[in-house]
Amino acid sequence: MARTGLAGAARVARWADAALGPGRDSATTDGKATLSDATAERAAADLGLSAAQIRADWDTARLAGLVEVHGDSARPGWRLRAWDRDDSAVLRGWVALFDAWSLACPEPDGHEPAAVAEVVSAMPQLLSFLQLSAGPVPVEQLLDLLQQRVTELRTERCEVSYEPGTGQPAGPPAPAAPGADAPLAPLLDWALRALASVGALTYGDGQATLTPLGSWAVWVKLEQICVAAQSPAGNIEQSAEDMLRGCAQLRPNAARAEYRAWLAARPVGGAVTQLVDAARGDDALLRGLAFEALRVVGAPAEPDVRAVVDEPALRPYALLWLAEHDGVDPEDAHEVLTREEATWLWVDTAAAVADHGEAPMLVRHLESAVQPTVPRLLDEVRAVGHPRTVQVLVALAAAHPDPALAKAVRRAAFQVHTGG
Repeated sequence: MARTGLAGAARVARWADAALGPGRDSATTDGKATLSDATAERAAADLGLSAAQIRADWDTARLAGLVEVHGDSARPGWRLRAWDRDDSAVLRGWVALFDAWSLACPEPDGHEPAAVAEVVSAMPQLLSFLQLSAGPVPVEQLLDLLQQRVTELRTERCEVSYEPGTGQPAGPPAPAAPGADAPLAPLLDWALRALASVGALTYGDGQATLTPLGSWAVWVKLEQICVAAQSPAGNIEQSAEDMLRGCAQLRPNAARAEYRAWLAARPVGGAVTQLVDAARGDDALLRGLAFEALRVVGAPAEPDVRAVVDEPALRPYALLWLAEHDGVDPEDAHEVLTREEATWLWVDTAAAVADHGEAPMLVRHLESAVQPTVPRLLDEVRAVGHPRTVQVLVALAAAHPDPALAKAVRRAAFQVHTGG
C-alpha cells in the first residue's frame, strides 16, 4: 500500500534525479534543480501527466523524503536510493508523509491559526480512537471527541490572574482567547480530508475509517511512545551528549535500549544531527558511542554518515558504519580501513580508554592493534598525527607492567612531544 500510495511521487523524484541538477545538459536554464514552471511543464511532457499532477507528486515526494531540497537545489533522498531494495525505506517515507498530513492539504481560509493548531494537536487522540474502534466511526462522534480534546488543550493553557498585592487568585482561570469561538466542524472536515489524501483513512458518507496502513502507523506511534516511556536509565530528556555520557557505563544491550528510547522521543533528522555533533567533540568515548547510537538509527542516518567521511576525526567510524550498513560482517568491517586509518582509530579508542577506563584495559588494548610488534605500532602511531597521541602513550607507559616496554613507550611519547 505504501509503494502504491507513493508511486507517483517516486516517479517524479526519479525523473528529477535523471533530468535535473547543476552541470547536466538537461538542467534548467538557471542551472538549479528546482521545480520551476518550465520544469513542471517539461516533466509533464516527459511523463505524460498534467503540470498540476506533477506539482502534487513533487510536493508528496518532498514530504516523504524522496527528494531533499537545499536552498535552490534538490537531490534524491536516501529513501529513493533504497526504494527498490528496502521495504522499510518505503514505509518510513510514507510515515513521514503521514506525519506531515497537515501540510499535504492547505487548511481552509478564514480560520484562526490558533484554532488550526488546536485541531492538529488533537488529531492523534482521534486517530487512536479510530484505531481502537477498528471500523467506521461517525463524524458526529469524532466531532464530539475533538471538541472535548480542544477544550482540554485550552484549559491547559489557562493563566490564573492574581489580585494586586495579595498573591491570591483573582478568580477561576479563563480559557485562552485565540480560537476559542472557532467552529470545529469545518476544521475536522479539513483534517479528515487531508489524512485521506495521504492514505491514512477513508472518508465519506458521514464516517471515517482507518486504512490498514493508517492503523499500522498509529500503532507504530503508540509503540514509540511506550518505548520512550520505558527509558531504562532516565536519559530521554537529555541532549545527545549528556545521553551518551549517561550510557557510558551501561552494558551494550542496556545502552541500545536507551538509544532506542531517546530516538523514539524526537524526530530522526534532528536526533542524527545531534549525534554527529556529539561525535565531533573532544571526548573519544562519546565519538564511539555516538556511532553505536547511529547504528540503532540505521538507514535514515546514511546521508549524514556519508557526509562526514572526509572529516579525519570521524572517517574511520563512518567507514565502519557504512560497511556494516552495506552488509559487511562487523568482524570483517575493519578491512575497509587503510593501515593509517586503523592506527588513527586505535589511538582514538585508546584515548577513550585512558580517559574513562582502567589501566588493565589500556594494556589489553595493545592486543587490538593491527601492527605485529610494539615497535612497529609506536612508529606508525607517531606518524599518524592524532592529537591525543602523547597523552595515550604516557598513559600506556604508566599502566604497562613491563619496564622495558614502558620505557620504549615513554621515549616515543617524548619524541612526539618534541617533534622528533
